[in-house]
Amino acid sequence: MGIGTGTSISVSDMIQVEKIWVTDSGIWIRTVDGREACERFSDYPRLREATQEQRQCFAADAFGISWPELDEDLSFDGFFEKKSDSVLYRLFMEHPELNASAIARRLGISQSLFAQYISGAKKPSEKRMREIMDTMRAIGRELAELPDYASVV
Repeated sequence: MGIGTGTSISVSDMIQVEKIWVTDSGIWIRTVDGREACERFSDYPRLREATQEQRQCFAADAFGISWPELDEDLSFDGFFEKKSDSVLYRLFMEHPELNASAIARRLGISQSLFAQYISGAKKPSEKRMREIMDTMRAIGRELAELPDYASVV
């Protein structure tokens, strides 16, 4: 599913990626203008814990790279931007058990947009941030209300 040399992918605004490759420690991109950038697997718990075979099984579109099996998405823009220390970024880095794609679906927004909010590539409006946090709190409440194990067996 990976993309090899010579394949151009048009991405947000001016970025065009001509090559994507995986190393033992990260995933690299090269743009048609020769810039290269890497995202380290160690920065993403799902990728950090994945096998090399799982890391190789990615798909790319106009916005970035995704690993459907791992439920992980990286935007191309994020490769070239300073890493965020936003609330969402810290929350998802500290809690890899959270499923960003499922939360995006629950919010009714695209997974790639939500990934950009998490990475800091885009900043959600104050209203959107409240919706995101309210949705995540609602999930927490639903989990807290689960019956005890003894009562379900």
